[in-house]
Amino acid sequence: MSLDFNFLMNDVVEQARKDIVEAGFEELKTADEVEEALNRKGTTLVMVNSVCGCAGGIARPAAKHAIHFDKRPDHLVTVFAGQDKEATAKARSYFEGYPPSSPSFALLKDGKICAMVERHEIEGHAPMSVIENLQELFDKYCEEF
Repeated sequence: MSLDFNFLMNDVVEQARKDIVEAGFEELKTADEVEEALNRKGTTLVMVNSVCGCAGGIARPAAKHAIHFDKRPDHLVTVFAGQDKEATAKARSYFEGYPPSSPSFALLKDGKICAMVERHEIEGHAPMSVIENLQELFDKYCEEF
């Protein structure tokens, strides 16, 4: 019995999407959606989602837990690297000074990049470390929720 790789990958992708959307992140699939979302007033956390093994398995739970904090971004959005290429490229155009990285998090204020948590700060780290890193950024840039 042979398993269809594309079928399995689609299932993994759909579960990764579902996890982050259920946590309260708005999924952006087009460049226009990204443009509209990232130009909102206030703070926006962008999660660049990814199916990559251990880093994605750390980033999604960290994202879900980090937002339960006294201070948090006004807006939570996500793009999916390798899946929604146009949306991801548009989001990355806002991350001036940072190379493409997935999974990753970008914190923007009024459409301008404030900080990034890049893949190298996620992969190989405990989820709690990533949560604390994100919450330190929320403390610095966000208002009480």
